[in-house]
Amino acid sequence: MLEPWIEAEIVSAFDLPDAPTACVTLGLDGFQIPTCAPKGSASWNDGIDEWGRRWSRGVYVDGVVRSRADIPTFCPPLACAARFFQAASVGELRRRYPNHCLFYGSHIGPFTIAAMSMGYERFLVACVEDQPLVTELLEAQTAWCLAMFREAQALGAELLILGDDAADNQGPMISPALWRQLVLPFHKRIVREAHVPVIWHSDGNTEPLLRMAVEVGFAGVHGLDPGAGVDLARVKKNFGAQLALFGNVPVQVLFGDDPTALRGEVRRAVGQGTSGPGYAFATCNSVHGGMNPALVREMYRLAREAER
Repeated sequence: MLEPWIEAEIVSAFDLPDAPTACVTLGLDGFQIPTCAPKGSASWNDGIDEWGRRWSRGVYVDGVVRSRADIPTFCPPLACAARFFQAASVGELRRRYPNHCLFYGSHIGPFTIAAMSMGYERFLVACVEDQPLVTELLEAQTAWCLAMFREAQALGAELLILGDDAADNQGPMISPALWRQLVLPFHKRIVREAHVPVIWHSDGNTEPLLRMAVEVGFAGVHGLDPGAGVDLARVKKNFGAQLALFGNVPVQVLFGDDPTALRGEVRRAVGQGTSGPGYAFATCNSVHGGMNPALVREMYRLAREAER
């Protein structure tokens, strides 16, 4: 079991000191390298951050990049990547939990950051009408992603999770043909230059893009949202020999108080995912604020029980 993201609100609800301890306590097989937003950064706060993303009270609002001339202004120097990690605590965590996988994952995929830095509507129009701008922006964001991945690997990351949201409930945000033309070369570069396996995370219905995920060389994919129509059994049949599959438990069952619905989803996901090798139990997105902590704990207990 491997949950890419467990937010601080849930960690606090368990009265535990940090996310790695929460992961170990819940029975997960790995935890994230500790990260932080540098002092003064507007990311997930208020204002315009380093990439041109506009925030208001922690909520993404829009992007401010309009032209190729804006790109250097909103791409932090690659040497700043180290500021986003809490390097001093990594050694202690490795001593405390030597048998757990240390990984790093964040939504720093080039498509996601490029879209947010321009604003989704402007960016998606530019994918058709101004491809030189999009390509230059994707190139800059890929360089940043690789800088972060190098830093994580230097700290001991054994697995990388590339958060690069490509789809909504209806399917990919751009056509598979455009994805192949614009994004696939940068994903290939990221996988080629990483020295450990890379998992691709995306929300939404990514099934039309999974053949390209294999082509890129991703070790696996995370998300596989059943609420977006992703059928784990079908994905397992079509891609299970080529990709490790992570997730597929709908986050909706972790709100409220319905253990029966939770039990059904856990059994379904485990049953479909473990019909062959290469499945890791997880939610389709993350464990975050607003969820019922008792159901979160019960979810992982049920998964361990079902996997026996």
